[in-house]
This record gives sequence, structure tokens and C-alpha cells, in this order.
Amino acid sequence: MLIDVMIEEARWRTLDLDALATRAAEATLAHLGLNSADFEISLLACNDARIAALNEDFRGKPQPTNVLSWPSVERGADRAGDMPAPPRPGDDRELGDIAIAYGTCAAEAEAGEKPLADHTAHLIVHAVLHLLGYDHVRDPDATLMEACEVAILGKLGIADPY
Repeated sequence: MLIDVMIEEARWRTLDLDALATRAAEATLAHLGLNSADFEISLLACNDARIAALNEDFRGKPQPTNVLSWPSVERGADRAGDMPAPPRPGDDRELGDIAIAYGTCAAEAEAGEKPLADHTAHLIVHAVLHLLGYDHVRDPDATLMEACEVAILGKLGIADPY
């Protein structure tokens, strides 16, 4: 099983989040030449209050955010703009954990006039890339990460979110 989804916020059930998250994560791994059968991810589908508490605990920011990710291993590239080292099947089976907040995601989708399912898929692709060592702190890394997101979302039939 690639994704273990735990739904705390019932409104997530309207999206068939298990299937949506699996499809997004599999597309992300396939884009990078990785076999999804070799890896596991945990996904917490929560509300804004829960993600705000997690955001404060782990990032010192006491407000809700759309998605958070905790990689099991830091895989980021040393040089800005370089590809992160891929996980090794067998050694790095557990890629990490993701939390996604319904209220913030729904508000962002509405404000951007995007289907909630498409925005959620984008955020899961984004979070899985974080688990794989991609980041957007340095400009060259952000360029690389956004290009990966756009390519993956295109394969899923989702328009460029940028």
C-alpha cells in the first residue's frame, strides 16, 4: 500500500481522498522513475484547528496552513537547483507523513476558482515532492520543484496551478 489515509475531518470523504491521494502520489513517483510499490506514505486528512496545532508544534507558526510534510529522511540536494537523491527501495520504504487541512484547501480552491479535487491533488503532489527532498526555499530549488509539479499535474489532466 502506497498511502495510508487517516480521515479525521469528515468533509474529506466527499472527494474519495484515498483514490485521489494514491493517484497523485503514484504519478509523482512515476514521474521520478520510482516504483510506488516500493514506498509508503501516511496522510492525515484533518481540519484547520488540527493543522494549526501541528504547524505551531513543528514550525512555530500558530495558524492553519494547507499542507504539511515530514520526510522520514532528509533528502534535499546540497547545491541549489540540483535534483535530490532518490530514496533507495528497501532502505527508505517509509517516505514520511503528510497532513492536509480541509478548510484551508477548500478556501484556496474557491478563491482560485479551481475544483477542490484538483487543488487537493496539487497539494499532495507538492507534499510528496517535499518527502522526496524537493523544496522551494532557494529560487533554483523552487524552479525545479514547480516544474516537476506542473509536469506531474499535466499528466493527471490538471492545469498549471502557477
